[in-house]
Amino acid sequence: MMKKKFLKYSALVTGLFLLLFTSCNDLDLAPTNKFTEDNYWTSPEKANMVLSMAYSQMLNSGNFFSNEALSDNIYEGRGSSSEKAISSGQADASNGRFSGEWQSCFGGIKTCHTFLENVDRIPDMDETLKMRMTAEARFIRAFLFFRLTTWFGDVPLFETDLTLSESKEIARTPQADVLAFIRSELDAIVTMLPTKDEYADDDKGRITSGAAIALKARTYLYSNDWDNVIANCEKLINSTSYGEYELFPSYEGIFLPENEYNDEVILDLGYVPSLRTWGEYYDYAPLSVGARVNALAPTQELVDDYIMLNGRTIDAENSGYTETDPYKNRDPRLSGTVVYHEFEWKKPDGSTQTIYIKPGTAPDESAAVDEYKGQGTNSTATGYYMRKYYDPQSLASFSSGLNLILIRYADVLLMYAEAKNELNQMNESVWNSTIRPLRERAGFTDTNALAYNSEWSNSDLRNIIRRERRSELALEGLRIFDIRRWRTAEDVLNGYPHGAQYGDPAIDNGYIRLDERKFNGERDYLWAIPQSQKDINPNLGQNTGY
Repeated sequence: MMKKKFLKYSALVTGLFLLLFTSCNDLDLAPTNKFTEDNYWTSPEKANMVLSMAYSQMLNSGNFFSNEALSDNIYEGRGSSSEKAISSGQADASNGRFSGEWQSCFGGIKTCHTFLENVDRIPDMDETLKMRMTAEARFIRAFLFFRLTTWFGDVPLFETDLTLSESKEIARTPQADVLAFIRSELDAIVTMLPTKDEYADDDKGRITSGAAIALKARTYLYSNDWDNVIANCEKLINSTSYGEYELFPSYEGIFLPENEYNDEVILDLGYVPSLRTWGEYYDYAPLSVGARVNALAPTQELVDDYIMLNGRTIDAENSGYTETDPYKNRDPRLSGTVVYHEFEWKKPDGSTQTIYIKPGTAPDESAAVDEYKGQGTNSTATGYYMRKYYDPQSLASFSSGLNLILIRYADVLLMYAEAKNELNQMNESVWNSTIRPLRERAGFTDTNALAYNSEWSNSDLRNIIRRERRSELALEGLRIFDIRRWRTAEDVLNGYPHGAQYGDPAIDNGYIRLDERKFNGERDYLWAIPQSQKDINPNLGQNTGY
C-alpha cells in the first residue's frame, strides 16, 4: 500500500499556517524568530506544505458521509444535527451546515490564493514543478467553487485574495458565470498536470489531468448539458492521453486499503494511518464488532433499489423476490455496501462474524446481540448498517487512513451512459461499454441482467441507468446531487423513510416507519446564504424562500 508522502505535510502545517498569515500587520518589520509572508517562501518544500493544506481543505470526511444523510440513502437516527434539520425541512439561514460549507470552501480558496500569489517568491524554483503545483492549486480552487455553486447557486467569485473591506462588500456572481470560470480553469490547467502514471510513487494521489477532465464532465452533468458530458467522458473512455483508467476487478476491493490508487480511482481524499485519519465508522459499524453507537444507517428504500441477479427489480413479475428471504439472489453490490440481517462481517484476522439484526434471533445472548433495539437506542434505527468504506486495517475506535474516493472511472461510464440516453443515443454498443461491464464486475452472470434489450424505451433506460447509478455509487456522497439535478428530491425526500420489516405489522406492512422528511421544491434545491455572512455583508442577498 503506497501512501502519499506529500500528505504528511498537511498534519504539520496548520500551526505554521496560522503563524504565517496572522502574525504581522503591514507596518511591522518581518520578525526573524517566526514565519511570515516575508520570510516563509524560501523553498519548494515550504510551498508544498501550503499546497498540502489546500488539499486537506477540499472536503472532510464528516461532510463526505453526512452528504448521504441528506439523501434518501441514509437515515440519521441519533441527535439533532444540522443535516437532520435540513432533511426535516426545519433549516433556516442560521443552520450550521450552511455556514460550515460556506466557511470551509472559502477557507480553502484563501489557501489556494495564498499559494498562487506567493509561489513566485521562491528563488530558483524549477519551472516545471512550479507550473504543476500552480495547476494543482487552481484545480482545488475550481473544485471548491464548484462545491459552493452546487449548494448555493450564485456565490462570490474572485481570483485574488480579498481585503477585509472587499469581503464585506462583494456581491454574488451568477451561477452560470461561476461555472464558466470553473470550466475555463480546468481547460487551462489540464495540459499542465501530469497523468496518474507520470507521477513518482511518493506523489501518488496528486491531482492529475484525468481528474481535471472528470471534474469538468461532472460540472456539465450537474447542468444537464449532455453533449459536453459526452465530449469530456470520451476523452477518458476512448483515449489514454489523460491517463489510462479501467474498472478494478473487484467491487469490494475498490474500497480496501491494499488497493488504493488502483486504475479506477481518478480523484480521492488522501489519508495516512496514524497521521491523518478519519473515524466516522466508530458510529456506523455494527455494535457487535466494536462500534460505539449508530448515527447513520441505510434505508429500506436504498436496499429495495438493488435488483435481483436475473436483472429484474424486486417488484417485477417473476423477479423471484420474497419478503421472507429479502437478501437472497440480489445485486452483489448490496453486500459490498450494506450490512443486513445474518450478514457475514469480515474481520481483520480473516474470520467472519454473523451479524444478527432481527430481534430475537441471536443464538447466544452471551456472545452476540440483536443489533436492532428500536428507535432512540444506540443501535441502528433502520435495521441496517453501513459496510462500504469499512477499513479492516483501522486502528483503535475505527480510526482509518483509508482514502475516500471522490471520482472513479465507474462514474465516468455512468455519466456517459446517462448522457447518451438523454440524447436518445443509447444503443447496444454504448450499453456494452458502460452498464454491462459494471454489472459483470459486480458479479452478474444472467443474460437478462447483462444483455441490452432493444424493446426498452428511453424512459425504461432512464430508470435503469438511474438505479444503476444509485447501486454502484451508494454511500459515496453523490446521491443528493443526483436527485437534485433530476429534480426528484421533492418526490423522494418527502414523507416517511423506512427501515427493515421489524416494525408494527399494522403500520407500513411492518417496515419501520422513521421520522418524516420534508423537502420544499420551491426552496430547497438551493441552500440559504448563511445569516452570519449576510450580517457581515448585506450585498450577498438571499436565495428564494429563506
